Amino acid sequence: MAGIRLPPEEPETTPQQQARATTTDSLASDDDRSIAADSWSIKSEYGSTLDDDQRHADAAEALSSANFRVSSDYSSDKEEPDADGGQSMLGLQSYWDAAYSDELSNFREHGHTGEVWFGDDVMEIVTSWTKDLCVEISQKEMSVSYNGEVNDQADKYLSSWNVLDLGTGNGLLLHQLAKEGFSDLTGTDYSEGAVELAQHLSQRDGFPNIRFMVDDILDTKLERQFKLVMDKGTLDAIGLHPDGPVKRVMYWDSVSKLVATGGILVITSCNNTKDELLEEVENFNIRKSNISGDVSSSGLEAASRIDHPPFEYLSHVRTYPTFMFGGSVGSRVATVAFLRK
Repeated sequence: MAGIRLPPEEPETTPQQQARATTTDSLASDDDRSIAADSWSIKSEYGSTLDDDQRHADAAEALSSANFRVSSDYSSDKEEPDADGGQSMLGLQSYWDAAYSDELSNFREHGHTGEVWFGDDVMEIVTSWTKDLCVEISQKEMSVSYNGEVNDQADKYLSSWNVLDLGTGNGLLLHQLAKEGFSDLTGTDYSEGAVELAQHLSQRDGFPNIRFMVDDILDTKLERQFKLVMDKGTLDAIGLHPDGPVKRVMYWDSVSKLVATGGILVITSCNNTKDELLEEVENFNIRKSNISGDVSSSGLEAASRIDHPPFEYLSHVRTYPTFMFGGSVGSRVATVAFLRK
């Protein structure tokens, strides 16, 4: 799974409207994508688990019993809700299987790398900013004064950061992180074609130590936790599924188990603003505290759970180009880091 390709900037529309416009104008039908996806003969250790009935039912129950809004219902940047509720083929696995079938063919025939989702500039900003953030955290943990500059000892600090890229696609984000100095790198994707393409590209481009595996974030088989978890467009795509609101609940339940205590989750999105991501995390924290509150405990223990939510806002990228729309300043991409408590 990968993110949504950003369209050219147009002042008449919001960033979210621009991104969603690509979902209906020029894509092949899902039937066509499914036919192309049928060509896959790769066997995976894990099958697709997006339709796990029990997990889906649990998330739906949590969503229906909560008194908060899901991200797809936010209206901070929209005058009217999307007619189709923000749904798109980009939320379906069959679309991504077919897309990576095409990209694998192009790689084999022409050596093409494939799409750089969100563009090279965004990827370079995200990885450089993430590196600085991780170095700063490591220096604080070691009681070393942080001077805000990348130094010759950066690799020493980064060696302790094991990295997971959710919905890695062709794996290029991990290539860039490797160039920045990260060494313990893993990429997962529910599309077998994406994983095969990522493996070919990492071997060709000199990154043989990056690990790739087929895994579904909504029902992950990973038993390891990571100090740094990256999401560049995966939450966007999940939100575009016909059952997007329910699956976003499942996403947060799953990703919270993958980020190690004291680690960070970095989300890059073109379908959500920074404030929307903050609100979604706050909703998750409230839901988790409510679930914990159902278990018999003392008032002190209950207060402690509320004071120590699973995720806490840490920082966000402030260097993306901005534009004025409707009296508000916004950018086409948001990257936000959350600390796992």
